[in-house]
Amino acid sequence: MSRPDGTTASVTRETHEVEALIIGSGLSGIGAAVKLREAGLRDVVLIEKADELGGTWRDNTYPGCACDVPSALYSYSFAPNPEWTRAFATQPELRAYLHRVAAAFGITPLVRFGTEAVRAQWHPAEARWHVETNRDRYTARFLVSAAGPWHEPLVPDIPGLADFPGEVFHSSRWRHDHDLAGARVAVVGSGASAVQFVPAIQPRVARLDLFQRTAQWVLPKPDHYVPGVERRLMRRFPAAQRALRNAEYAAMETLGIGFRHPALLRAVQKVGTLHLRATVRDPRLRRALSPDYTLGCKRLLLSNAYYPALTRSNVTVHATAVEAVRGNRVVGADGTGADVDTIILGTGFHILDMPIAQRVFDADGVRLDERWKGSPDAYLGTTVSGFPNAFILLGPHLGTGHSSAFMVLEAQLEYLAGAVRHFRSAGWSGMDVRPEVQAAFAAEVRQALPSTVYNSGGCSSYYLDGNGRNSFSWPWSTGRMRRRLAEFDPEAYDVTVENSGGLPTRATEGPRS
Repeated sequence: MSRPDGTTASVTRETHEVEALIIGSGLSGIGAAVKLREAGLRDVVLIEKADELGGTWRDNTYPGCACDVPSALYSYSFAPNPEWTRAFATQPELRAYLHRVAAAFGITPLVRFGTEAVRAQWHPAEARWHVETNRDRYTARFLVSAAGPWHEPLVPDIPGLADFPGEVFHSSRWRHDHDLAGARVAVVGSGASAVQFVPAIQPRVARLDLFQRTAQWVLPKPDHYVPGVERRLMRRFPAAQRALRNAEYAAMETLGIGFRHPALLRAVQKVGTLHLRATVRDPRLRRALSPDYTLGCKRLLLSNAYYPALTRSNVTVHATAVEAVRGNRVVGADGTGADVDTIILGTGFHILDMPIAQRVFDADGVRLDERWKGSPDAYLGTTVSGFPNAFILLGPHLGTGHSSAFMVLEAQLEYLAGAVRHFRSAGWSGMDVRPEVQAAFAAEVRQALPSTVYNSGGCSSYYLDGNGRNSFSWPWSTGRMRRRLAEFDPEAYDVTVENSGGLPTRATEGPRS
């Protein structure tokens, strides 16, 4: 802060002591706050760098944005929503749902908006996390990272992109003030976001050039409007909605068997092939859109509008990666190109190189991402050795290609709540997963992954980290995940307890359950 004489005044920052500090207020952060309060913690704070909660459903506002998991399954089990107007909810409904849940459970007042975590470090002498933000400081008994893997947009390093004279933006930072009517648009990427926004903008633009590095498997989307009579039924008879949720869960778990036994996916792959043939008549375009890997190796995509949009006369599909941007021309690696005035990046997110890992430090000042060395690792996808009293939600090793993020999240939340309850009842001051326990779990995952479609499907996907390892996927059923995380396992942890003077001391014997 500058004084009138030009000198700088120091800014006094408050230090707040809390029991639990949650970074992020999307679906993970809201769920964590609910479950931590249920576990007995009263002093819970969420810090959110934006001015609104909602996470990915706040950030992604591109045209056509919607969920690719059935609505009844893409919601908290403890907060069912009978008001979904579509079988697959759209972004505005999902954002509104998260706002309602946060308000109903008293979470909204706990959020400190406009507050970004800058540095979080473990202090063993106090057995607390010290967290610096752009505003105040916090000390916390527990630190929960709920920043999420679909948060920070991935902008590719394309030569000349920074010098492009027109508009450039990522799909998750959509420029609604930029009129696309009559524009010449290049779309870079053909993943989950592009599959939704390309059909939405295609009728408005003069030209659309899609640069597709890899063809995707796109299945028909069984989406439909939910009539008012059905919503009234769900409202009046909650058991009906639970039955629908259970049926959808069972159907997706049945599909998940194929992800673990790829030969069984041939029938589903046939559906994708027939969908492509029925909607794309041009044999050259159909060849360009035909994947050369097993369905499920990449994220499964659903759309009834994507293929038809690509057949329109104002659309050109370039089956190539982008090599460079030269002036206003986007050039593909195969030499094809297009003169455009707008570039939209549908290039995904920093999934495994999570930016939050650059801001979390152990007691020795070593960053979490430095400990990981390019391959994220966590015991049960939740705790990391050397980072006591800290939890990662939607962390490594827990991703599935067939189910809902809420299934993964709620399994973790049960583990988190169980850990906190045991921690408090046992009088612990610190809990740190034993390195050999974490290593054994990682070895178990590595042994199971090679036979899954994630590793054997013949593609390169965001499931693979910078070292070429699959640090994302859970190689078993979500039922097994829920059972594995249902009960906290205290013997997996080295613990400290407070002595009579209130200072942490290492336990002299192993923890007892």
